[in-house]
Amino acid sequence: MNQVFEYAKEFEGKKVLVTGGTKGMGQAVVRRLVNGGAAVMTTARSMPADLSQSVLFVQADLATAAGVEKVIGQVKESFGNIDIVIHVVGGSTTPPGGALVLHDEDWLEALNWNLLAAVRMDRGLLPLMVEQGSGVILHFTSIQRRLPLYETTLAYAAAKAALANYSKGLSNEFAPHGIRVNTLAPGFIQTTAADAMIDRIAAETGSRESALQQLMQSLGGIPLGRPGLPEEVAELAAFLVSDRASSITGSEYVIDGGTIPTV
Repeated sequence: MNQVFEYAKEFEGKKVLVTGGTKGMGQAVVRRLVNGGAAVMTTARSMPADLSQSVLFVQADLATAAGVEKVIGQVKESFGNIDIVIHVVGGSTTPPGGALVLHDEDWLEALNWNLLAAVRMDRGLLPLMVEQGSGVILHFTSIQRRLPLYETTLAYAAAKAALANYSKGLSNEFAPHGIRVNTLAPGFIQTTAADAMIDRIAAETGSRESALQQLMQSLGGIPLGRPGLPEEVAELAAFLVSDRASSITGSEYVIDGGTIPTV
């Protein structure tokens, strides 16, 4: 039996928040859970043009405390409670050049976007999960928490490492309340943003294939020979927040095509 069909309605009746769910991996996660029967709310800084009418949308900047509070308030108003929270939102806008080019503002931006957005959201929604005695939280980290690219995204990598550490502590604290907390660490995933980067490199090299190979090698190589797809990440996320993973908590799942070379 086809797996997608077999689990077609496994999220029926579930209320889900996916942060950063309007493009890339987040969008794929939203589509997977909607197809699984969930009621889904998502967030982004700007309203997308192609958002499904079945998805509730909150326009908010989650790098700010006010933006997070806006989303928490909307969850309570629209859903009343929450079953699943998936934090996909994050990224890096810091300049290249290594540690010495980064200022306090760069570090604070990376921490707000990649760590504190999740911390603030959890703090606001965990009481709802505790009250109902169940819930699942999934934080998207990155393989860069173990393989930091110090020349380009050091602050991002450090913030994701902090998110993984925070998630482990959270899982231990709230497991007795019936709440599971895990992390998902993607490697190079071929999103629209990644495609744009490949196109920029290809404009210099003259070949999109060589640009892709150059980018994969800059990340340490991918033994599988290709980037991952957003849909593959979404399928792993769906498993981790489903009842199929009901005994999994405090764990990190890597999806990187084999990039991390150690056990």
